[in-house]
Amino acid sequence: MGRVSPALTAAGVRDWLQRFATAVDTHASDLTDLDRPIGDSDHGVNLQRGMHAVLAALDAAEPATPGAALVKAGSTLVSTVGGASGPLLGTLLRRTGKALGDAESADGPAFAAALRAGLDAVVALGGAHVGDATLVDALAPAVEALEAGGSAQEAADAAARGAASTDELVARKGRASYLGERGIGQRDPGAASIALLIAALTEDAS
Repeated sequence: MGRVSPALTAAGVRDWLQRFATAVDTHASDLTDLDRPIGDSDHGVNLQRGMHAVLAALDAAEPATPGAALVKAGSTLVSTVGGASGPLLGTLLRRTGKALGDAESADGPAFAAALRAGLDAVVALGGAHVGDATLVDALAPAVEALEAGGSAQEAADAAARGAASTDELVARKGRASYLGERGIGQRDPGAASIALLIAALTEDAS
């Protein structure tokens, strides 16, 4: 895709999420390893199962618009992935899709605005903000990069830096917060997943 423009279509959403699912397949063990010290050690396998369900649902429903495709994907994640990751990631995709409405395609600014709506919904649901060592630390800078007119690669770079920043943070939300300062040095698995999701906006994501 390069830049998230000139237009994201329903087929483009399907391609994006296919690349994300492939990345999750590749990194499922890594994601689970990140989850092991702070969660249920199932983040990778749960997300892998959820993304396979998302692709099957999109193939069955054949949504006509990028908004409908994202709503379908988000709803599928919410219904198939437990814990916090399913509801949070599902909410992100579903609210982004709702913000796109019935438009047949979305250009860069429209997608950035919709992803901002998705981020706001995630913050409202989970109560986390930048600095709390959650997926918000990766998602917020990616949204800001897109809102500034940056390319998909620039957004992916921002998300990767945000995910890496959680290594040095004391978690203030979720089960990781129970570790306090003992969690320093541990990357948040949700932030790592978001970095993969945003990287999948680029055609060379893996």
